[in-house]
Amino acid sequence: MALKRRIMKGDRVRVIRGNYRDMEGSVLEVMKGENRVRVEGINLRKRHTRPSQKDPDGGIISMVAPIHISNVMLIDASGDKASRVRTRVEEDGTKERVAVKSGNPIPKPK
Repeated sequence: MALKRRIMKGDRVRVIRGNYRDMEGSVLEVMKGENRVRVEGINLRKRHTRPSQKDPDGGIISMVAPIHISNVMLIDASGDKASRVRTRVEEDGTKERVAVKSGNPIPKPK
């Protein structure tokens, strides 16, 4: 079941559950079908790789693993607080995201 995705690539989010609780980062990738996001600096995993032609030394690489989208909250740009998000339709038909706590619009990331 796909959730309504109000979080986009480039947004600032705060983790609200799990080992990385209260940490913030920007969204690197949104996985639509899986309802997961990759957040910069959050949920780092290490992988041991063998030497190959592409990487002759091999070694341990660090990568960002995805977390469920329900475990992150969008940060309101004006108040620097995490908030739920609603979508408001303007008179001209355009949609914009609005923070529930402050009522301020949240601009789309660049």
